[in-house]
Amino acid sequence: MNKKTTVGWVEHSDTHRLRICGVHRLRSTHSAHFEKGFTLLELIVVIVIIMVMMGLFLNRMPFYQEQAEKAAMEQVSGALQSALVLRFSALMVRGGAERDISVLATDNPVNWLQQKPRNYAGEFYDPSPRAVAPGQWMFDLKSRDLIYVVNHGDYFTPGKDGKKWIRFHSRLVYDPVAGEAASGRQEVAAALFEPTEPYHWFD
Repeated sequence: MNKKTTVGWVEHSDTHRLRICGVHRLRSTHSAHFEKGFTLLELIVVIVIIMVMMGLFLNRMPFYQEQAEKAAMEQVSGALQSALVLRFSALMVRGGAERDISVLATDNPVNWLQQKPRNYAGEFYDPSPRAVAPGQWMFDLKSRDLIYVVNHGDYFTPGKDGKKWIRFHSRLVYDPVAGEAASGRQEVAAALFEPTEPYHWFD
């Protein structure tokens, strides 16, 4: 009797274990399917988010391109201002004549740089914006202005001439001679590289 009881317990125990294993496998399979479906849902959500972000970026790309163009243009104009100050200071230290200094107002500013900008197209006499490709610099031999032709100009407001370019010139600043203000005599005090008229870009 004991043996039968033992055998029966063993059989019952094995059956119980099989049932447990079956339930465990069923749960594992169900869990795997659940996790697989959840991962697929996550992937779809990520793809949708990426597509939306790409759409927004592509929509804003012209805006960023124009901002980058303006920054590059201002970097060149800043370098020209620095080169003008160095040239003016060197002439002052050497005791240069006012005639030599006044040449700075009509000289091609690009000649002051050790290396010309890659987008410098050269010298032209009384040019129009179509004389060079958009996004390039050129020097006007008639007005002695250095001109930048705007490429991306959706946020650029043309000046009085209605053209999408920015004209720069060198200007000498004069101050009365110390102790001789009554005589009206003046001397060169500074040199500036600046737009011929204020420009509005993203303003």
